[in-house]
Amino acid sequence: MEKTPKKHPILGIRALAPGVLLSALVSGLALAAERAELRLTGGAWIEALVLAILIGSLVRLLLRRPEAFDPGIAFSAKYFLEVAIVLLGAGVSAAAIAGMGLPLIAAIAAVVATVLVASYGIGRGLGLSRRVALLVACGNSICGNSAIAATAPVIHADAEDVASSIAFTAVLGMVTVLLLPVLVPLLGLSATGYGVMAGMTVYAVPQVLAATAPVSALSIQIGTFVKLMRVLMLGPVVFVLSLASGKAGGRRPALHRLVPWFILGFLAMLFARSFGVINAELAGTMSKAATVLTILSMAALGLGIDLKRVLRAGPRVTVAVVLSLGLLVVASYAMVLLLDLATA
Repeated sequence: MEKTPKKHPILGIRALAPGVLLSALVSGLALAAERAELRLTGGAWIEALVLAILIGSLVRLLLRRPEAFDPGIAFSAKYFLEVAIVLLGAGVSAAAIAGMGLPLIAAIAAVVATVLVASYGIGRGLGLSRRVALLVACGNSICGNSAIAATAPVIHADAEDVASSIAFTAVLGMVTVLLLPVLVPLLGLSATGYGVMAGMTVYAVPQVLAATAPVSALSIQIGTFVKLMRVLMLGPVVFVLSLASGKAGGRRPALHRLVPWFILGFLAMLFARSFGVINAELAGTMSKAATVLTILSMAALGLGIDLKRVLRAGPRVTVAVVLSLGLLVVASYAMVLLLDLATA
């Protein structure tokens, strides 16, 4: 029996190189645009983190053969981000998080459960199939594409179901990133309150960073923590769905998909900083590295937005996703008010 030849590592690097280099180029353009803003207006009205997404999505439209760049784009969006999240843990204020404690975690779980059930009801009410309604509900209430990918095999969703569910995640996530900071003056939100709200409403972790960066460092820290706690809700949700689908042969995803390694790394860095293992100087250096990696990952995120796929999604899915997101924003603001975090 002949052995299948192993792929040489060099070939793998060559496949990744175009997408990684393109992500780096877009990141450089975003940083240059931010510097131009500073020189012309004296302030960065749109942060490099957001500009990277916007420029990346525009560049995607100009690519003649995007499939040649997709492996490196996917690599940049995933692995650069995961390392950045771990590094961010060293700069998180454990004292600020400890001050909110169990009530915050309980509120996160309650909002996720409530919005998930309500979003499923919205989808079914609009005539979506049970599977698509579940995928939309999980994606909106927990963590976007990651939740959809983890839920799909459990409920036997096919590729078409998954594609229609994730079509609007990237675009709506980008819109949320751009509009959410406007709520700070409109609602009189404190840095902590806005961080909680951003962590609860934005789909992906890099988008949380982009949405909170224009406000304050504390908003970034709180928003990242809340978002990661929200991601951890994926485990219980998928477990319940797997039990419900057990008779039909639903298969459970691997443990690492329910509790990603970077969440454990983030928490480990948080504790290391709290106990003095990481000093302030090293934490500052790690924070700068995290910023660079985050801009790279968000450039890749923008490059991965397929507007053509969005246009192919049906109107009922569109309405379901938009209404679900609106419900999540309202529920998150109610949570901030309940925890008395709205004002400074």
